[in-house]
This record gives sequence, structure tokens and C-alpha cells, in this order.
Amino acid sequence: MAATFAMKRFFVIFLALVAWALPVSAHVGSPDVFLEGNAGPYKLFVTVRVPQVIPGIAEIEIRSESNDVSQIRIAPMQLTGPGSQYPPAAEAAERSKEDSQFFRGSLWLMEFGSLQVRIEADGASGKGLLAVPIPAVAQRMLPMRRSLGLLLFALMIVLALAMVSIVAAAVGEGNLAPGAVAPAARKRRVRIAAALAGLVVAAILSVGGLWWRADARQYASHIYSPPEIEASISSNGQLMLRAEPIRITSGNPRRPADWIDFKDLILDHEHLMHLFLVRSPGMDVFWHLHPERAGSGGFIQNLPALPAGHYEIFADVVLSSGFPVTMIGQIDLPSAIAGERLGGDDSGIGGNSIASETNATAEYPLPDGGRMIWERDGQPVQPLRAGVPMILRFHVTDRSGNPAQDLEPYMGMPAHAAIVRSDGSVFAHVHPTGSVPMASFELAQASLPGSSISVPGTMNMPQMTGDKIAPDISIPYGFPKAGLYRVFVQVRRSGRIDTAFFDALVK
Repeated sequence: MAATFAMKRFFVIFLALVAWALPVSAHVGSPDVFLEGNAGPYKLFVTVRVPQVIPGIAEIEIRSESNDVSQIRIAPMQLTGPGSQYPPAAEAAERSKEDSQFFRGSLWLMEFGSLQVRIEADGASGKGLLAVPIPAVAQRMLPMRRSLGLLLFALMIVLALAMVSIVAAAVGEGNLAPGAVAPAARKRRVRIAAALAGLVVAAILSVGGLWWRADARQYASHIYSPPEIEASISSNGQLMLRAEPIRITSGNPRRPADWIDFKDLILDHEHLMHLFLVRSPGMDVFWHLHPERAGSGGFIQNLPALPAGHYEIFADVVLSSGFPVTMIGQIDLPSAIAGERLGGDDSGIGGNSIASETNATAEYPLPDGGRMIWERDGQPVQPLRAGVPMILRFHVTDRSGNPAQDLEPYMGMPAHAAIVRSDGSVFAHVHPTGSVPMASFELAQASLPGSSISVPGTMNMPQMTGDKIAPDISIPYGFPKAGLYRVFVQVRRSGRIDTAFFDALVK
């Protein structure tokens, strides 16, 4: 009977491991990790499909920009701490037979918390390393398929009856001579033995059921969901934010748990928090703000002028361990707020509501007469597909239609983008490096042998040469599911932050 439960447990774990995530911690409803970076002399576009359960299998896809990469090896590691300095033996990624620049591999992720995938690239120009930070958390418990459950239940009944029958046969016929008939007294002992065996089997099943439910409860306590943030507006028009600490266990008793706590944050793109306000359902008002810490219990933000309506809140923070968190919330404004004129890195935009059905908006007029253009491949433009890694390409022009020459770094990056599904079920804050926060990315690169990174903000970002920003912006991403999306893209030009938005239908 114990074997039956072991088989049942095996099948449940097996089914869980082959399913993939829907929500994830770093964003909302956008599970995969996308990163474009350099492994030494080789530029790589990396996609990590994070497993839904931990332990679980992560699928790694890597595309090299050039064809001079001969081999790629991958290994999972802790992002910070002693484990970040001692990589396990790397596994070779398999080169595609159809595309020599594409590699694919898979890795077991055995712990919850802040991890990384270390990539070793080897080729004509020597060896190079790249570290991709990933948040590893259990997302949900998958139910067993009804057909499998019925099959295992039937097998359990058969095995239980077989065990009782074996005991009864052993007592009734164990020492009888061939062809002899069991006496009546022995038949009575057989019934007693069968009853006792039935009780023992029932006890085993009961204990196994208790163990099963206790194990399920323990795993359920580790399931992660985007934490909620409480928002309120004071009489002087300030937005107050507060969130309760949430524990993320590592699964390793030698490592302390991560806590989602406002007391344990690090700077990401020069700020402790990136706050996004999006008016729903039209997504016609968008603000990207940076609240200041209010003591140890929360954050505070002076609000700009906001029209009345229902606002979705997405608050990005990064823990000191490198674990990224997007907290969610909402707030209703019964009337407009006069607010104040904001400066610095705070910026926003108002516009038209998202259309009920659209293919794509390709251009957006900027305040100075210039334009931002979403460059889409193919004529006619190919539809966007869910679950497909891609590069979102944007081009900025001046009022004369020439490539803009006045782009400046915006919080250490050429651009920032927020991608929101029309129903709010998907939110992703992405950059030219991809979907990983800059703080997590720098921690990962600092763990590489011979790294010169000692303080945040010292890395040279893609599409940047010093303070000069090219007018062509590339952002790695993959839409997680079909639907209508609005893509907000922000750049700094001559000290002014311009925000453009594009609508797209993903199939």
C-alpha cells in the first residue's frame, strides 16, 4: 500500500514538473525572463522559461547574434551568498540543427528564492560569461487529472484486497498438505486474520492520507502570489503606500528566508521603488513615479494632476538578495486631483483609451513635433504571437523626420517600457537589457569571476556609449498570452521625459 502512495506521489510530482508558470514574482502574469547581454565577446539573447513548481525544470533558449559561438554551457546557482561563488558542473546546451546560432537546454531549479543561470560561451573569440538572474518560486499546486486519479484509486483497491487475500490465504492454507481441506476452526482464524489485515490496511491508508495532506499543506505555504500594497491619499494629496512583510522560503535550511519588506530594499535604476499608476479600463492615463521612503513602514509620493477614475497600482522593488517583486493594488479617485507639477524622473501621459480591437499602432507624435516609431518586421506587418521571444524595436525622430540626436540616459538606461494587458492581468517593466531589474542584473554580473563591478550603476548598458544614446531602441520581450496590450515607452530628450504608447493585438 505504501508503494501505491509512492506511485501516486510520483505521478503528481511528474505532472507538476511538466507544467509551466502563469504568474511570477518579478512581474504580473509575465513569467518568462528575457535578457540581452554580452558573454565576453558574444552578444546573446537569453530566454528562461521559469518552472511553475520548485523543484522544477527551467527551459533555457539562447540565440547568438553571430555564428562564431561553437559551444554554450549552462548551470544554475544562487544569485548571492557563498553559493554564488561555486558553480556546479555546467551542462552543454544543444545547438539547433536548423539554426546554428540557436541553443537550447534545461536545468533543474532545486530552491526557492534568488537564483541565476550562469552561461559559458566558447567560440572563435575565446570564452565569455554571462549571468541571468531569475526568481524561483512555487506558483500554484496543480490538481491531479480525474482519469489518473480514478486509475490510481482502482489500483489502490486492488492492492488492498490483494494484501488482505494474501494474509487470509497464508493463515488458512499455509501449512496444509496438498489437497487437504481446512478444518472449520481454521476458517474462523482466517476470518479473524482477514479482519485484522483489513484494519491494518485501513490504518496504513489513513496514515498515508494524513501524510499526503500535511505534505500538501506544507508546499501550499510556499506558494507565491504577487503581494498586495495598500494605498491611501492624505488630505494634502499625498499617496501613502504600505505592505505587510511576506516570507519567501529558500527551501534550504542553511539559507535564511527572503522577506518582502520595505526595510530590506536596494536601489534599482537609482530608486528604491518604481510606482506605476494606470487608469482602467481604458489605460488612458499612465504615470511612472518614484516614491520616497516614509520611515520604515512605507513610502510616500506627491501626486501629479490626475483625473477621477479607478487606478491600478504596480509597485516594483528589489530585495537586497536581488529578488525582484511587483506589488499590486488599486485606488479610486471620486474626483480629480489638482496635484502638483512633478520633475526629476517622474513622468506620465494621458491619451485615448485602448481600442476594443486593433492590430497595432505604429507611430506616436512627441510634444516637440518628433515621432516615436514602432518598427515591425514584414510587409504586411506580421501579427504578434504569444509565447514567442522577440525584440521590440523603436526609432525616435526629430521634427524634421531625421534620427533624433538629443536622447539622454533615463535612470541609467536608454529607455524604459511598461507593458500592460487590457484587463490588467499582465504587467511588465522592461528595458533594453530585458525583463530583469538592473539591480538584480548587476548582482549577477558581480558574482562572475574577475568581475570589476563593485557598486550599482557602473555597467555600460546596451545602446549606450557614455552619455550618448542612439535613436534606435531595442527591448527584448515575449507576450505571455493572447489579448490586447498597451506598450508605454519612455525616453529622455534634452532633459525632458517623453512617453509614447502603442496598442497591439497579440494572437
